[in-house]
Amino acid sequence: MKNAKENTSKRTAQVDRKTGETDISLGLCLDGSGKAMIHTGIGFFDHMMDAFTRHGLFDMELMANGDLYVDGHHTVEDTGIVLGQAIKEAVGDKKGIKRYGFFILPMDEALILCAVDLGGRPYFVMEGEPFGTPRVGDFDTELVREFFYAVSYSAAMNLHFKILSGTNAHHIIEGMFKCFSKALDMATQKEERITDVLSTKGTL
Repeated sequence: MKNAKENTSKRTAQVDRKTGETDISLGLCLDGSGKAMIHTGIGFFDHMMDAFTRHGLFDMELMANGDLYVDGHHTVEDTGIVLGQAIKEAVGDKKGIKRYGFFILPMDEALILCAVDLGGRPYFVMEGEPFGTPRVGDFDTELVREFFYAVSYSAAMNLHFKILSGTNAHHIIEGMFKCFSKALDMATQKEERITDVLSTKGTL
């Protein structure tokens, strides 16, 4: 059987958000091939968003202009908000999708677990934050939590992370972005046995 991404019309979203702190434009295709055009002004964050796109086999174009003269907080958090909105829009009515996704990903000494439920109820849990350093390059490590919290609530998804092991902050954070992309890819995949939405309520 062909991969579900080959059997469906492409699910896409375009979200533009402008505030007094940031101006963000994000185009997302869930049924892509891993093509990324990313610019946020924060080198390490660009690297993470590129990893998310490529390992989830999504396509994404992201342009974010923020008040980096303050710090990276607004840019990273608002990008999370916009990405969450784009995921929610691209998934659509959720008919036929698996809804749940999970992955365990090794990144050298780091081991990350991620689980996703696109059930329409936002909740975020992140256990274990042994980053050991306040920054990786020009990226504040405390913004990892802010980013994924924003994604989960904007997308109305249940998102859990467990950092099972790791000592290198770069490895841990990159493992989280990659692990999330794999779990989300699984959750958004079509399953031919699901003819409506995967819920006893009949709606998600």
